[in-house]
Amino acid sequence: MKSYDVVIIGSGCGGGSVALQLAGSKARTLILERGHSLPREAQNWDPESVFGERRYHTDETWWADSEAFKPGMFYYVGGNTKFYGAAMFRFRERDFGEVIHEEGVSPAWPITYADLESWYGRAETLFGVRGLGGADPTDPPRSKDYVLKPVPHEPVMSAIEQRLRENGLKPFPMPCAVDFGSGGRCQRCENCDAFPCKIDAKGDAEIKLIRPAVAHSNIELVTGAQVVKLMADSSGRRIVAVEVMVNGQLEKISADVFVLSAGAINSAALLLRSANTKNSRGLANSSDVVGRNYMTHNTSAIMAVHPFKINDTHFPKTLAVHDYYFGEGAGSTPLGSLQPLGNIREPMLREALALMPRFVRSTLAARSVDWYAQSEDLPHPDSRVTIRPDSAINLHWHRTNLKAHFRWVAKCKEILRATGYPFVFAKLFETKVVSHQCGTVRFGNDPITSALDPLCKAWDHDNLYVVDSGFFPSSAAVNPALTVVAQGLRVGEHLRVTLFS
Repeated sequence: MKSYDVVIIGSGCGGGSVALQLAGSKARTLILERGHSLPREAQNWDPESVFGERRYHTDETWWADSEAFKPGMFYYVGGNTKFYGAAMFRFRERDFGEVIHEEGVSPAWPITYADLESWYGRAETLFGVRGLGGADPTDPPRSKDYVLKPVPHEPVMSAIEQRLRENGLKPFPMPCAVDFGSGGRCQRCENCDAFPCKIDAKGDAEIKLIRPAVAHSNIELVTGAQVVKLMADSSGRRIVAVEVMVNGQLEKISADVFVLSAGAINSAALLLRSANTKNSRGLANSSDVVGRNYMTHNTSAIMAVHPFKINDTHFPKTLAVHDYYFGEGAGSTPLGSLQPLGNIREPMLREALALMPRFVRSTLAARSVDWYAQSEDLPHPDSRVTIRPDSAINLHWHRTNLKAHFRWVAKCKEILRATGYPFVFAKLFETKVVSHQCGTVRFGNDPITSALDPLCKAWDHDNLYVVDSGFFPSSAAVNPALTVVAQGLRVGEHLRVTLFS
């Protein structure tokens, strides 16, 4: 049986951040990734391949109670960041405290924004995030501005920004991780959001974390390695090994420390599947919160259409609106954020608008500016990941805070019509859209109500950490990637300094 100092399960934002902090240390570290490196090929930028054929999606079947579905999951080195839209927001300072919403309460975190502020800065630098500090009206305090300037607007987005300002709003440059500008790789193509970048211009976890980490001799990456379960010793307190399927062969690998970073849904599922006589409800689960409090934001796609204007923008993700993030004024409850989606093409609309003739979908896509309206999804114990008898994942999403979301969508429609687009349509995202998943292995200060301590170590186990968006107690209303990286860097430094210095 092979043995290491640290085994990291997953190569996305969380696992990659921990690995990079351990790179060059005394810790012999193994990263296990169930997928392989994503091939660089023409289909990377082909909407028909990516959306029509679902070329890169997992073939897994998950369940939403009685309904089977194919989740929007991607198993590759770098995880789902290979397909993300490169939006890298800090959580707002208020997001770390208790926030009262229209339909419930967003709980406080066991750490404050100040605990993560310097790590946010390091994460932004690592990922090459381009932005402008202070332009966002809800921007939290920062010790230094972005190192890189924002990506400039193309003409259509510039005109929309001007109209937004004329209407009294404060749009700001959306912080994004793209290698744009003099000497950069970005060609400002139309294939960024929801596509893999075949020229490595998008700052994803493989490029920014895994590749630099494995350049060090103490970091090893094994792909095609799906962890089946974690194994505890006779006391149930220490994890001693993982069972992992590698190229069709079941192996056991031991380590002194285990870092689980498989994503909020899969990490919870693996902990539940690893139940034993001492941990009958699953590992790290004496609190019975593992798998519960699943969140993934309340989100709607919005198409703002002008029948006589072609939208020739290639990279629209250059501005965002947070004027109503915490509500419409004193005493009101939060609404959410508004940011552009990537450049929509007909194959992207095919599933949502299946009854519409293809030429109509193409016409809509060519004349629309497309947006992403996002509101906070509140944690609920009945919103949970469970394991079916056949070992498949069951996802029960108990929707919360939808009144606020629908109010926000209505407000967004009003905002976008006022920019000169007379027809605005919205489509609510449903269960099979699992981007921004979080909350299933929450951290906290109390082992009775949380699975992890503030440094993401399992209360129930001496050597198990869970570092992905599963640790979130709340979802806020901005994209989670940067917060996962910041906490991953923080946890990684803790492990390096306390165990391997």
